Amino acid sequence: MLWFRMAALSFVLLNCAWNAHAAEKPNFVWLLSEDNSKHFLKLFDEYGAETPNIEKLAQHGLIFNHAFSNSPVCSVARTTLNTGCFAPRIGTQFHRKSVTVPMPPGMRMFPAYLRNAGYYTTNNRKKDYNAVEGPGVWDASSNKATWRNRKKGQPFFHMQSFATSHESSLHFSQKKMENEKTNTDPDKVFIAPYHPKTPTFRYTYARYHDRIVEMDQQIGRVVSQIEKDGLLEDTFIFYFGDHGGVLPRGKGYAYESGLHVPLVVRVPDKWKHLVPAKIGSRIDGFVNFIDFGPTLLNLAGLTVPQQMDGRPFLGKDVSLKEINGRDETFGHADRFDEKYDLVRTLRKGKFKYIRNYQPFNFDGLHNNYRYKMLAFQEWRELFHVGKLNAIERQFFESRASEALYNLEVDPHETMNLAGNPAYEKILHGLRTNLTNRVKNLPDLSFYPESFLATGAFKNPVPYGKSHKSEIAALIDTADLALQPMNKVKSRLVKSLTSENPWQRYWALIACTSHGKNAKPFFDKAKQLAANDPERLVRVRAAEFLGLFGEVDPRPDLLDVLGKTTTDTETNLVLNTVVLLRDGQPGYQFEITADTFKSLTGDRYYVKRRLEDFQSR
Repeated sequence: MLWFRMAALSFVLLNCAWNAHAAEKPNFVWLLSEDNSKHFLKLFDEYGAETPNIEKLAQHGLIFNHAFSNSPVCSVARTTLNTGCFAPRIGTQFHRKSVTVPMPPGMRMFPAYLRNAGYYTTNNRKKDYNAVEGPGVWDASSNKATWRNRKKGQPFFHMQSFATSHESSLHFSQKKMENEKTNTDPDKVFIAPYHPKTPTFRYTYARYHDRIVEMDQQIGRVVSQIEKDGLLEDTFIFYFGDHGGVLPRGKGYAYESGLHVPLVVRVPDKWKHLVPAKIGSRIDGFVNFIDFGPTLLNLAGLTVPQQMDGRPFLGKDVSLKEINGRDETFGHADRFDEKYDLVRTLRKGKFKYIRNYQPFNFDGLHNNYRYKMLAFQEWRELFHVGKLNAIERQFFESRASEALYNLEVDPHETMNLAGNPAYEKILHGLRTNLTNRVKNLPDLSFYPESFLATGAFKNPVPYGKSHKSEIAALIDTADLALQPMNKVKSRLVKSLTSENPWQRYWALIACTSHGKNAKPFFDKAKQLAANDPERLVRVRAAEFLGLFGEVDPRPDLLDVLGKTTTDTETNLVLNTVVLLRDGQPGYQFEITADTFKSLTGDRYYVKRRLEDFQSR
């Protein structure tokens, strides 16, 4: 009898031990450096800075050679990380938000699922979301948030950001540049081919290398805390950049310098069975920010919500063959502060396709915060006095509607192959793939932001689904810019006379993209600029006429500015005003606070543009 009781007790104890083991979960730590692409770490690029602490993580983990933010700016990128969703589908694509949109129906930010499963979730401390966070995401979120306040034995997810490498670190004065030496030798830094090789740029690069070194030291201190707490071999540590940057043409731009980020994942001994590759190896498959949240849920043994766009790249049922078979990444850039653009990218393997939907919006268009950087200011000054070479000038010149780059031979995206007959098949394939992607999202950016803010942003995902066919038709109109004028003329006529204002809107953008080949539409554009009932159609018509010197656009644009009613609508118009001022033929505008007769409310971005007009 005693033997039977002892055996029963042993069985119970063993069963309890087994259940306790089964209930154990790995811990997760995300360490994010702000505003840096993979190009500034020697672990990823031969010209980068030494980062011994991150390299130490890599020795006990995995290096991802192809990790991408889907957007090149923080609020959009961080919202993508926490939702696992493409921003243009869920209405979170504009930086910074004019409207905080709701999460997709039935969805929460992914840390909430971890928290529901027993995790202690902390964020130290940056959020910057464009979607409503909702309750139950974080146990603590502040500059003091730490895993150390959880219950004993409770698994945790800790996210921590490091602003040392942020863009603002390069907002130094001429005096500081002259008097404050860098640890990195400015004469030895690599300068990208699109940047002028001036002392200002060399100092800026060197100063940024110093910031990367300092950031690496901060990463090392957090890892030491984890090790001191005896948690190192229970914890997956992800180090990555929160998007690219931050030298000019990085942050905010959908080039590799804005999208391609460093990613290292330290793998704990206890959970090595959850990764499909040998410790210390490099992974060539493409992973994106939409995949990061699903990956943590999968590592924790949780179900990934169907509404998420991403796929796990670690954990159960993920093989190395499958990961390395991933060779595509989709990128997007929309409004960046007060500067508007609409760019979509698709990289497949070594080829990168860029669709500039408003190619006349040159990259260097003024943005107040960007031009606080001396390198930005000098670059523009050198352009205006004719001291840049052909590659260095590209930043201030209108772009092609589409671009194709072979990143294997042209990693800095300076030689557009889109017009080369030898690459016609590749171009057509990537163009078709990207067009299908934006249609199938569907991509809400084919409506102006001010229109979305009046209704669609109340519930973006259902709105997109119910207007999917209309969005596809708008994309088809936008793509009339990609074909010869003689093949699209009749379709442009139809779109310019459509009852749908956004068809007229996109037809005018297509005309502007065709340039002087669209001269047959000047008379129609004059009518639309003067009389169209939709103010933003009037703006696009005036823009088309003004860029080619056919008609002075100022009377129509100033009339529209006197009738705009929201900051977002006004900012859209001012983007065109600045384009016509800073580009060719270079109109002068008298813009003051009195210009906006009907505008009420915050005027945040309007104030920024006013500062620009008053200072230049």
